[in-house]
Amino acid sequence: MTDARSVLVVGGGIGGLSAAIALRKRGLAVDVVELNPKWDVYGVGIIQAANAIRALDQLGLAERAIAEGSAMQGSRFFDRDGNQLGRVPAVELLGPRYPPMNGITRPRLHAIFQDAVRAAGADVRLGLTVASLGQEGGGVEVTFTDGGTRRYDLVVGADGINSLVRRLAFGEDLVAEYTGQAVWRYNVPRLDGLDTLDMYVGENGKAGFVPLAPDLMYVLYIEAVPEESLAVPDELLADAMRARLAEFGGPFPAVCEHIVDPAQVVYRPVESILVPAPWHRGRVVLIGDAAHATSPHVGQGAAMAMEDALVLADELAADGAVGDALERFTARRFERCELIWSISRQIGRWEIEHVEDADFVGLTQRSIEVTAEPI
Repeated sequence: MTDARSVLVVGGGIGGLSAAIALRKRGLAVDVVELNPKWDVYGVGIIQAANAIRALDQLGLAERAIAEGSAMQGSRFFDRDGNQLGRVPAVELLGPRYPPMNGITRPRLHAIFQDAVRAAGADVRLGLTVASLGQEGGGVEVTFTDGGTRRYDLVVGADGINSLVRRLAFGEDLVAEYTGQAVWRYNVPRLDGLDTLDMYVGENGKAGFVPLAPDLMYVLYIEAVPEESLAVPDELLADAMRARLAEFGGPFPAVCEHIVDPAQVVYRPVESILVPAPWHRGRVVLIGDAAHATSPHVGQGAAMAMEDALVLADELAADGAVGDALERFTARRFERCELIWSISRQIGRWEIEHVEDADFVGLTQRSIEVTAEPI
């Protein structure tokens, strides 16, 4: 094992909590700091592809996530009137004991991770983050926003797409960029018989349904929006989402009747970043969205973050220097994450440019093949 014994994880989301669990399993002392004092999550639901379920299994969380979620049997693609264009079957990476895909609400998944981190013995502190990072003598001297200081052998930046750790350790130039799209989401009653991720290709954007529980799903819509036109008044969010879905037939008119509360609409611009290799500076390393935030087109953001955490823990458990372990971490992760990032970006460009012969089905299938490979 390397000489890293004490680790600070910055960020209490999926990537950071995965890292805390994986590192505690390896016997390292782990502190987690999370700026949000409530330690809650924003959003509707999350898609867990086969590799995400595999990662959850390695973290010891798959059974509960499946029990509290909703199994999916792959993806289907339709035109705006509901005529099926193609189907992408999911892969059972763990055999029949788990479904090939799962959908789950973000609050339920967050609670699963919170319970596991507490049980693992990590020290979680809320309402603060790092203020400065000083590296010397084979460690990192951390000053926190409450004025406290502590020295760690390693700092893991898992603080998301607008990572403060990335800015402190890598400089001001690496910032996320707007991709040209925005996504709308809303929780509604689940359609009878829905057991797949269904996407509908419209004239102005794509819409879809994601099952989350026996009685719940979310409806999504992704569209191209000029950056100067992103702002939508909060009180008009539900009306605006229904208006955007009006071009779709099939089940959409009935589903739209449930989109009534503007406070429940989750509307976000789509941003992305891919930090060039390596993903560490000295003994500060980035994982998840801090290193490679992707658009949501193939549902891999959370899965990539969990995989990062597992690989990082694996490399730190090997003999040798911490720097060498971090080099190996990036070497194992960069090409895989870059490919998923590129696939997602390509699908988004096709949508923005309304490419008539865009192979959404084929590129989605390619993402499944890539992520089915070992990490």
